[in-house]
Amino acid sequence: MLVIVVENAPPRLRGRLAVWLLEIRAGVYVGKTSRRVREMIWGQVEKGIGDGNAVMAWSTNTESGFDFLTLGKNRRIPKEMDGIRLVSFIPEETPEEIEKKERSF
Repeated sequence: MLVIVVENAPPRLRGRLAVWLLEIRAGVYVGKTSRRVREMIWGQVEKGIGDGNAVMAWSTNTESGFDFLTLGKNRRIPKEMDGIRLVSFIPEETPEEIEKKERSF
C-alpha cells in the first residue's frame, strides 16, 4: 500500500497524482504500486510540489512494517533511532525568539 499526503500542492501536481492513485480526501492519495512506479511518482512530487509539502508512506519489510519520505517545509522531520524511523517535531518559535531574530538583522 502507498499513501501520499500533500499540502499546498499546485493543481497540476494533484491532477498528476490522481492519474496513478485514488484521492480519498483532499490531498490524500492511496494505491498499490510497484517500487519502480512509487519512485517515479515521488519524482513527480519532487518536481511539482513548489512551496507545498508532502509525505509518502508505503508498506515494506521492516520492523515497523512501513517506511516514509518527507518533502518541503514542515514541523515534522524523520529521525532514525536504533534502525527504526521515527518522527521528531521542530519546536515552534515563541514570540520572544521571533522578536530576537528580527532585532539581530
